[in-house]
Amino acid sequence: MNRSLVQARKRAVTIHISNKQGVRLENASLTVEQVSKDFLLGSAIAYTFIGNTPYQDWFLERFNAAVFEDEIKWYTTEPKQGQLNYTLADELLEFVRRNQITVRGHNIFWEDPKYTPVWVQNLTDSELKSAVNSRIQSLMSKYKDEFVHWDVNNELLHFNFYEQRLGPNATLEFYRTVHQQDPLATLFLNEFNVVETCDSTSTVDKYIAKIRELKEDGMSMNGIGLEGHFGAPNPPRIRATLDKLATLGLPIWLTEVDISDTFSKETQGIYLEQVLREGFSHPAVDGIMLWSAIRRNKCYRMCLTDPDLNNLPTGNVVDKLLKEWDTGVLKGPTDDHGSYSFYGFLGEYKLTASYEGKVVDAAFSLSPSHETKHFSVQL
Repeated sequence: MNRSLVQARKRAVTIHISNKQGVRLENASLTVEQVSKDFLLGSAIAYTFIGNTPYQDWFLERFNAAVFEDEIKWYTTEPKQGQLNYTLADELLEFVRRNQITVRGHNIFWEDPKYTPVWVQNLTDSELKSAVNSRIQSLMSKYKDEFVHWDVNNELLHFNFYEQRLGPNATLEFYRTVHQQDPLATLFLNEFNVVETCDSTSTVDKYIAKIRELKEDGMSMNGIGLEGHFGAPNPPRIRATLDKLATLGLPIWLTEVDISDTFSKETQGIYLEQVLREGFSHPAVDGIMLWSAIRRNKCYRMCLTDPDLNNLPTGNVVDKLLKEWDTGVLKGPTDDHGSYSFYGFLGEYKLTASYEGKVVDAAFSLSPSHETKHFSVQL
């Protein structure tokens, strides 16, 4: 058994079965089933998801987290100044609410001018300052407490549209304002080519330096967002990067994972498995999002299925790992001490214990700890 995986994602459990007098019962029958997972693994979804029941069912069979690909980005919600339209975001949010899916907020601002609405680029500096405040106010008044994360500023190491226009403290002000208005959301700095490859603009040291600089200035930023748009992944490099970032003590998410479509679909699957295994086995990584929304029968770079929802090799990898990372259903008798022990993945469990015609149902949680979880049931 992978030692790092056990330490990061599993916990030892001993269940004790006794009668009402406290006498331990040997050969009591136990069925234990994991009913939900602590680790958040999800996918981007897009407007094409709305009303598409087969796609929604496929998603729900696999994932417990989501992110909207474009539907709350500024160029979608306000394509023309003052013309706000949250219809698509609201419809996607209704789906995730109904199905108790955890959802990330991506993104509030994008430093790349290419993805900044044209009307925003044409504003004067004072108009821009007013527009960014209106953007935050509009999102927060509508979606406070809905999104567990906000990617407040996207790709700050590579681009600096807002810093150029509003001064060096622009990002600091964004985070401060969002935190004031949605204080329980985790605020992320989302960036590419920190974990994927060697990029002199976004080395892990530069990312850490930027976070430290912003936090020293009082920024309410407490999440590390690594996009994860990979070419050919280098697992030792991924591990070393995550190790270094983990020293900051902040939650790390792989936020937009995909593999370049310059590779065959089979190679995409092989490489995706390498990335997912590295992320899942690292204790500082709290979640992984796949950038695999289907839109107009294609995806950004990597789909998990064909347009008819038949798995591609990447989808097969996801299914294989979801099964591997699930305790599933365990059945067995208690030993001569009235105990039953196992290693289980973190999450929620239900159990049924029976002995000489008596049956009891119970539930317990496995949260992170290096100590064995002891759970007692009386029949």
